[in-house]
Amino acid sequence: MKLTIIYDNEVYSDELKAKWGFSILIELEGLNILFDTGGNGIVLLENMEKLNINPAKIDKIFISHGHWDHMGGLSDLLYLNKGIEVYIPPSCLIKDSILPNFYLDILRNNNITMIDKAQQIQKGIYSTGELENNEQSLIINTDKGLVVIVGCSHPGVGNILDVASKFGDVYALIGGFHNFNKLNVLENVDLICPTHCTKYKRDVMLLYPEKCIKGGVGKVIEL
Repeated sequence: MKLTIIYDNEVYSDELKAKWGFSILIELEGLNILFDTGGNGIVLLENMEKLNINPAKIDKIFISHGHWDHMGGLSDLLYLNKGIEVYIPPSCLIKDSILPNFYLDILRNNNITMIDKAQQIQKGIYSTGELENNEQSLIINTDKGLVVIVGCSHPGVGNILDVASKFGDVYALIGGFHNFNKLNVLENVDLICPTHCTKYKRDVMLLYPEKCIKGGVGKVIEL
């Protein structure tokens, strides 16, 4: 499995552009999943072009939650890759959603699969379901254990890991940890890549230097 960070607050490769938000491409055997789409479609597509990632080759889009910095590039991708299946939590389509009305129309008129509860999406790939009515995380089974991809971890890192562990042992945690500071819950995670909105990123990396890796746009993780 290959994971490439396409959108983040920081860059790993200087030729790429950083902007507030998050997006990561997961390449499995014969399947490409884009997790979140960042906050700006132009920046997302420019980074994809420089990373030689073809939007038309993306098979599925997985949206963690309805904040603009995680799905701002979705309309641009749907324009280039019509009919692609998009997995979203129900909160993205509620009447009082924080999304603009035109975005709600885009979602309603495309190939949308609503994920409310923890479930298997396809063999070896799972969603935590929408936790605390605001966010879902992606779980992928690998030979080393489960890889958990998170957007902002608004429901809490501990909560997400508890749900993920129902599908097996968690090996890696990648993404934004928001205001998470109960760092002891990461003790049994073998690989950690804190990105995007992680307030205590420095603390995480100082506490777990042997298993933390630096993120940023252009970072490639191969497992």
